[in-house]
Amino acid sequence: MFTNPSSEQIAQLLRSARVIAVVGLSSDPTRPSHGVARALQRFGYRIVPVTPNAEVILGEPAVPDLAHLQDALGPGERVDLVDVFRRPEHVAGIVDECIRLRLPALWLQDGVIDEAAAERARAAGIFTVMDRCLFRDRAALR
Repeated sequence: MFTNPSSEQIAQLLRSARVIAVVGLSSDPTRPSHGVARALQRFGYRIVPVTPNAEVILGEPAVPDLAHLQDALGPGERVDLVDVFRRPEHVAGIVDECIRLRLPALWLQDGVIDEAAAERARAAGIFTVMDRCLFRDRAALR
């Protein structure tokens, strides 16, 4: 059974991360993904929208999928965390891409639950959090 990292480990990740790819980021300001991404920007993170449905969201160039992350980043820049706002049936494919691209951390938002995929990500060395709100965890940091 999958268990999340400790609160201290999560806090350490959120303090060290600088660039967050938001998979499933909507351009609709009423959607939770949009509000969370906007808040993450206010916390000082750079966000990379990952969606085939827009070219720019919240002032940042969007990429259609994780394989195109480097298109939105400058030389030497890297994504520190992948935040997922997609339905659970999409998680296994996202995990495959995170493993292939050797991305360091994966965050599955509230309700985004795929225990087998989360375990696979963790086994591949990816720091993995599931069924938690990144915004709430970041807002709780002092």
